[in-house]
Amino acid sequence: MSSPSVVRVAILDDYQNIALEIADWSALKGRAEITVFNDHVAQTAQIIERLKPFDVLCVMRERTPLTREIIEALPNLKLIASTGSGNASIDTDAAAERGVKVVHTGYSSTPTIEFTWAMILAMARNISVENQSLREGGWQVALGTQLAGKTLGLLGLGHIGSAVGVIGRAFRMNVIAWSQNLTAERAESKGVQLVDKDTLFSTSDILSIHVRLSERTLGLVGAAELGRMKPTSRIVNTSRGPIVDTAALLAALESGQIAGAAIDVYDTEPLEAAHPLRSLDNVLATPHIGYVTHELYETFYGDTVRNIVEWLDQTQRPAHA
Repeated sequence: MSSPSVVRVAILDDYQNIALEIADWSALKGRAEITVFNDHVAQTAQIIERLKPFDVLCVMRERTPLTREIIEALPNLKLIASTGSGNASIDTDAAAERGVKVVHTGYSSTPTIEFTWAMILAMARNISVENQSLREGGWQVALGTQLAGKTLGLLGLGHIGSAVGVIGRAFRMNVIAWSQNLTAERAESKGVQLVDKDTLFSTSDILSIHVRLSERTLGLVGAAELGRMKPTSRIVNTSRGPIVDTAALLAALESGQIAGAAIDVYDTEPLEAAHPLRSLDNVLATPHIGYVTHELYETFYGDTVRNIVEWLDQTQRPAHA
């Protein structure tokens, strides 16, 4: 019996250098040669040059988009193993035309739900500012904001938005919601009050975004929407950066139109080193870590290993002598 050839596997954007530790890759021993890239490259030409030798690409969510141009320029590519239940940054039509299989993993929204509240609470109580003061030898420097009695506005009431709303009610907040397809029946079933778009923006003390990025939601929060918000209100985005018009958001933050923002997602990631969102005093910014937990990474990489093994079992059928 001849041995199947060893395939070359690339793990992309493993920022924490954790992929090989958090899952058991031993099932691929002797069947795959694994290369891990901890850094991120953004230029198409650089991506193509780096990935040309590989048969299998393991991509983490949308960190490295796999466009038609990239897929068509990779002569050895046979399998894209993506984390998450879907990945809009993969051109699946181009992959299918090339005979490249695309597979996905399990997913849990729990980390993002919990992280949204970490952002809300940290922003309301100025935790990063107070921590920095303490580290520098200082003491109290700001006044926090009580959440009880305030209005939590949810832009989107899907699985994540509705769970965020449950926690808001536990904090004794008034929870309201709006999205383009939200019905009164669904809002009522989630214990949330359906309002119109203007009311959502004009009355929310905390506005949290929980809609998917699509053509309809691109730039959904712009200058007009931010202009309706109260000067004491704050916005939270743990969904996708382009849902909010970044230029309009920066203008609102710099002018004091709104009190602050907690942002985990950006138009371009990683965020440019000199981007003003990194330095504005009224911004709590984090590097897209809403889903980055030990437990979810165990699912992501564990399922990725199983996906590659299943693909190898299907495509490499040793010939019998």
